[in-house]
Amino acid sequence: MKTNPDKSHPDSISPQPLLAQWWEKWGENIKILVLALGLAFFIRTFIAEPRYIPSGSMLPTLEIGDRLIVEKISYYAHPPQRGDIIVFVPPQQLQDQGFGTDQAFIKRVIGLPGDTVEVKSGRVFINQQLLTESYIAEAPNYLMSPMVVPPAELFVMGDNRNNSNDSHVWGFLPNANIIGHACFRFWPLERLGGMR
Repeated sequence: MKTNPDKSHPDSISPQPLLAQWWEKWGENIKILVLALGLAFFIRTFIAEPRYIPSGSMLPTLEIGDRLIVEKISYYAHPPQRGDIIVFVPPQQLQDQGFGTDQAFIKRVIGLPGDTVEVKSGRVFINQQLLTESYIAEAPNYLMSPMVVPPAELFVMGDNRNNSNDSHVWGFLPNANIIGHACFRFWPLERLGGMR
């Protein structure tokens, strides 16, 4: 015949005190971990995130293996400027070619809304004015008829002009696709610093 355990017996263990003891021992660490994870998620989503350069489309400015900080705050205060290096989600034209939304691209802003962009004689012209570019790997070896950048979109190009899948191939980039501004290289250490 079974009997109910004597709950008043000094050797009997109640689940509630065990849980309370466990929480007393580990609860503070769990709170700190949850807070740290939440803070990391918030920072990565809204403030800044690290990125890795997998291709040579931005040579010589960015090399394969460079690691960057992409900040996400400044474009809330002002729109992208010509010359900014931006990271973005592939636009629909690239997604139709099989690129996923998780495959971020990095390019330089060349044309702003309302600008007319043209490539001729190995040079880029903005509104019929030659764009001075000290950062490119070599002059573009292609022609591009004048294109007017629509509102809320950008024309972007890689610094490695002849090896870059950019706006001269697939068209304009909607501002909504921008992830952020690539502002600081933290690796390799010998090239640590801002970018332009």
